Amino acid sequence: MRRIISFLLLLNCGLLMAQESSKITITLENATVEQALLKFEEATDLKFFYVEQWVNQGNITVNLKDVPVEEALQQILSETLLNFYRLDNNQIVITRNNIVYDELPQGFFPKKDSLPSEIKKEIAKKYNPVFYSQEDRPNSEIQTVYIGKEDKTSGTGTFTLSGLVKDLETGEPISNLAVLIKGTDIGTVTNQQGFYSLKIPAGVHILQTRSLGSEDITRRLVIYNNGNLNLNLREDYELLGEILLESDPDENVSNSIAGEEKINIEEIKNIPLILGERDVMKVAATLPGISTAGEGAAGFNVRGGKTDQNLILLDDAVIYNPAHFFGIFSAINPFTTGDMTIYKGSIPAQYGGRLSSVFDITSKDANTEEFAGEVSVGPVTGNVALEIPVIKEKSGLLLGGRSTYSGWILQTLEEESLKNSKASFYDVLAKYNHKINDKTSIKTTGYFSHDHFSITSDSLYSYENLLFSVRADHKINKKNEASLILSNSNYKFNIDYESELNNNFSSGYTINETEAKLNMRYLLSDAHKFDYGISGKLYNVHPGELKPLGSESNVEPFTIPGEKGLESAVFISDNYEVNDRLLINAGVRYSLYAALGEKAQKIYEDDLPKNDDTVIDTLYFGKNEVMDTYGGPEVRFSARYFIMPDLSTKLSYNSTYQYIHTLSNNTTVSPTDTYKLTDRYVRPQQANQYSLGLYKNFDNNEYELSLEGYYKTSKNILDYKVGAQLFLNESIETEVLQGNGRSYGVEFLMKKTEGRLNGWLGYTYSRSYIQLDGEYREEVVNNGECFPSNYDKPHDLSVVANYKVTQRFSFSANFVYQTGRPVTYPTGKYVQNGMEYVLYSNRNQFRIPDYYRLDLSFNVEGNHKIEKFAHSFWNISIYNVLGRNNPYSVFFVTDQGEIKAYKSSIFSIPVPTITYNFKF
Repeated sequence: MRRIISFLLLLNCGLLMAQESSKITITLENATVEQALLKFEEATDLKFFYVEQWVNQGNITVNLKDVPVEEALQQILSETLLNFYRLDNNQIVITRNNIVYDELPQGFFPKKDSLPSEIKKEIAKKYNPVFYSQEDRPNSEIQTVYIGKEDKTSGTGTFTLSGLVKDLETGEPISNLAVLIKGTDIGTVTNQQGFYSLKIPAGVHILQTRSLGSEDITRRLVIYNNGNLNLNLREDYELLGEILLESDPDENVSNSIAGEEKINIEEIKNIPLILGERDVMKVAATLPGISTAGEGAAGFNVRGGKTDQNLILLDDAVIYNPAHFFGIFSAINPFTTGDMTIYKGSIPAQYGGRLSSVFDITSKDANTEEFAGEVSVGPVTGNVALEIPVIKEKSGLLLGGRSTYSGWILQTLEEESLKNSKASFYDVLAKYNHKINDKTSIKTTGYFSHDHFSITSDSLYSYENLLFSVRADHKINKKNEASLILSNSNYKFNIDYESELNNNFSSGYTINETEAKLNMRYLLSDAHKFDYGISGKLYNVHPGELKPLGSESNVEPFTIPGEKGLESAVFISDNYEVNDRLLINAGVRYSLYAALGEKAQKIYEDDLPKNDDTVIDTLYFGKNEVMDTYGGPEVRFSARYFIMPDLSTKLSYNSTYQYIHTLSNNTTVSPTDTYKLTDRYVRPQQANQYSLGLYKNFDNNEYELSLEGYYKTSKNILDYKVGAQLFLNESIETEVLQGNGRSYGVEFLMKKTEGRLNGWLGYTYSRSYIQLDGEYREEVVNNGECFPSNYDKPHDLSVVANYKVTQRFSFSANFVYQTGRPVTYPTGKYVQNGMEYVLYSNRNQFRIPDYYRLDLSFNVEGNHKIEKFAHSFWNISIYNVLGRNNPYSVFFVTDQGEIKAYKSSIFSIPVPTITYNFKF
């Protein structure tokens, strides 16, 4: 046997030597493969055997002189998927994709193989082919696709498979389609252009697609090398009740953005919240790093930041107050909300103007196929959302409205002073989405919310949000797309005061901003994806006014001059896939702010405190005249590194600027809140944040685990002097201070996304400090030392759990524990000139009692019959089951010379609720 093998090897070597001695001179210009092969046959005694449809393509241009035949063939076929095999000196077979081997690789017949070990090693060293095993062989049920062109080292490689997925009928790209390799953890999701890319080892694999609205297909792949596979899918309609499609289950581990949270709107319907309201903003506060100052507090504190340091966007337009009735209810309608993404760590370069976070809320696109809707009826609120097709398969109108009828509750209160109270709110949203063609679409959103309430008989508070946005998306080509966004936001707060005296008045303030933004995306390659753009935002702030209410009022009208500012920015970022393990998202945003007239600017004497006595001059600036400018680069960097396929670490750094400020000595929205733009005396706030985290998934992404730490420094944080008068103050710069901030923390989140028991546990340990130190005594707080901010809460624990008894019945629970927030207490009293005064502690030296609350609910889904008008859902919940009298604030009153402490609570008893929802 050995002699036979040796003879075959010698014969093979002889044939190779004979082949190498045959040379050819050939010139081709724009020739097909078949034309090139015919030229070979004319110039030599070679005879080619091939399949015609394989060789009738190509655009070959070569000029070869005295080149060995096989080398010439390799050069001509190098840009094709064709290989060749020489039977003897003059017969050559053309193959596609694969190589024909003379010898079998080591171990092909492991039981019968008796070749000497030295020959086995030589064969294994020389060849590494891709072979079918018996079970991999094609059958008529699954289409087999050959990818790439095999070479002698293909079997050891990992190659890139990419392609585009389109609708077979319309040719429109299909986005969010899952492309998976069966039996592995290899998978991805198509982007908005329908593009996908996978890293797959050489060999035979089964590719599957999964999507709602498109047919699922299966292909057998034989991977030889890098290659493309474009797919055209038919629409696939399946009538269902409610489904949850998780298109990117490992995104928390795989993406490059640190500190990103996404909230699934459908999942939150089971979470027991106050008065049965499904509230996306309240759910956000159960996540690590996001908290509120207390029950009934408006706004959010993200990683030690102030409430005004959050950019809250609804369809690209800023919403200044996303709360109803002092923060008890959210102003975001869950029935019209599609997605919500929170950036609390690494903020993408396209966002700017705030220090702490971005809440990017997107409303749903209306159904363009059929009429649909959802309705909710609760004890104090009603909610309805309708989806109306306008032009079938092209455009639709989404209408949503919500209102309260809570007056009956106030009428039943035993407290006589509260029986005349009022509390009402409503919000409406309209969105029109229109597909102009396969490349262009336009979306328009209008939103309005109104609150008015009166807790006493003499004052009526009201505030409004009004916003409008237009977004046009255009796909320029396969690699470029653009989005043009125009938006306007208006926020207004007002108080009407009436009494038996002739001092009735109306007072309030208004903020208006208009923004134009152009966002561009360029897909340079699989490794580089660029986002870049430009934006401009015009602020108009009317800080406050006082007007007589009624003809008999003796109040003198008074108006604080308005402020105007222009914030502009350019940005660019690159999502760079360095290799299979390392992904970097790096960018820079350059922002420029100009304070604009018309305004009179006071000039104060140097080296003296700012007050009316130190004014030495006044400068007058005309309309839109630039008074002062600020700006600088904002670095955005985040990186992800795979330690293991389901374990990654992320590192990020952010620097941010903020040019609009809120001043308040309350934790609720109140008429003493003051909005202030950056100018000569109030500098822009700045922050730098560093974060590092570990992210791990278990059991096919059923469990998600993350641990992230952060450290943030900030400067020019706006605060107020002791005893400051903030509202209706023409010289607000004399009452404010700007200091440095510092916060740090560790966030832990564990999620269970599937199974009967699902939910999450979030815990945050964090600290937030501020330092107010100046040249003059009135500018120093707490002797210039760092002290806890109003929203410093070291421990914050949230547990959200849902247990499915059956597909229709489930129990849910929500538990919250927080350290009590800081407060300033009186510590003594003294008498001066016959008057008694209170002596207060250092600012925020003490804390109110800790906060904890348990909520429970029982949820009943309607039956899952297909042929029915609507799908129903009942929620029976109890808010604050333990009846915990959580203090919202602690205050002190002097009664007959004695100082008494009191605490106020929002909900001190269990609050039961029954809510009925149905979707059609």
